[in-house]
Amino acid sequence: MKIEVKVPEVGESISEVVVGQWFKREGDWVKEDEPLCEIESEKATFEVPAEAAGQLTILAKEGETVTVGQVIATIDTAAVPQEKPASQQTATEPQEVLPTIETSPSEPQSTGAPKVSPVAARILAEAGISPETVTGTGLGGKITKEDALRAVAVQQKAPASEKATPSEAASKPAATPPPSPEERPVRRVRMSNLRKTIAKRLVTAKQETAMLTTFNEVDMSAIMAIRKQYKEAFQQKFGIKLGFMSFFTKACAQALLEFPEVNAAIEGEEIVYHDYCDIGIAVSTDRGLVVPVVRNAEKLTLAEIEKEIAQLAEKARTNKLTIDEMTGGTFTITNGGVFGSLLSTPIINYPQSAILGMHKIQERAVVINGEVVVRPMMYVALSYDHRIIDGRESVSFLVRVKEMLEDPTRMLLHV
Repeated sequence: MKIEVKVPEVGESISEVVVGQWFKREGDWVKEDEPLCEIESEKATFEVPAEAAGQLTILAKEGETVTVGQVIATIDTAAVPQEKPASQQTATEPQEVLPTIETSPSEPQSTGAPKVSPVAARILAEAGISPETVTGTGLGGKITKEDALRAVAVQQKAPASEKATPSEAASKPAATPPPSPEERPVRRVRMSNLRKTIAKRLVTAKQETAMLTTFNEVDMSAIMAIRKQYKEAFQQKFGIKLGFMSFFTKACAQALLEFPEVNAAIEGEEIVYHDYCDIGIAVSTDRGLVVPVVRNAEKLTLAEIEKEIAQLAEKARTNKLTIDEMTGGTFTITNGGVFGSLLSTPIINYPQSAILGMHKIQERAVVINGEVVVRPMMYVALSYDHRIIDGRESVSFLVRVKEMLEDPTRMLLHV
């Protein structure tokens, strides 16, 4: 009996996905619930598991665009895995106890060769680099496209004497003259669905909103003192570190309830006000920027916010986020300070109406009560849609956030 492996539904508005990496090759024996491949949607990457044990037949190649419900492989449950004596094993038929070796269709397989994705194999072949010299960082030590590109970059920077062994140099024809300055190499890489979606949404936010940004600065002394005093007790009690993001999330949640326009959105000719605060936290991953959502942040404690952010961030970095965890936010916080940004103007996460940008904490001279003192300061930026939020609300919202961050007691007393 053959079971069809179909592209699962990954979201209401998503009809097409791209087949990513196949974890198995044609004819492999797979186990039930074992991951077969990855599929890339506009928002995330998902694994497709095997519904039953059997022999795999692949119908869709890596990089191919397929539709939801399309059959991308079949599993023959009637097939029986056969073990051959070691003497009958060939270079293209590794023993079952050995890990599966992925190669491109045009490459012969060998039991001692490392796992290489088809894209990485092509890059290495074009550069004349042996896969055995490359360290794979993918699943099970597999050499990914990124590993191959890094190897090519290292080769280009290495001295000529390090690029080939004496035996290799002897077997090669005389070296060709170096390219002229005009012949500079370029690389073309297909945009992932996630990157296409990010680009589309950013352009939409710029074109469909009347975006404006207001700035302020926050004295982080009080929060830093609290973290220093209670960080060990906090971690012992709640099992999570006390970070800055929970303070910002809590302060924004309370300010959003006081200034509902900042937490609203335009739908057609109506303004939709949200009486709850689902705050998106921008997370940078290898595949691009994703924004998982902390639900009902106004009801959560600092410890609950920290746990939720840590859980969502880990899912984002391991590509385990679901569509539901990334949709429905009413406001977004992004922290460019982790990369060293001192000041920036964040772009609204459309169709939301505002986004708060955090930045690097830097000691600066400030005047307090007529005296010049050094304090840890952070610039904050609020980008907002001027169609729905006026200057008074935007500035007042940011000042309110500043007040609660500089005096965290206000968040406890709601004053």
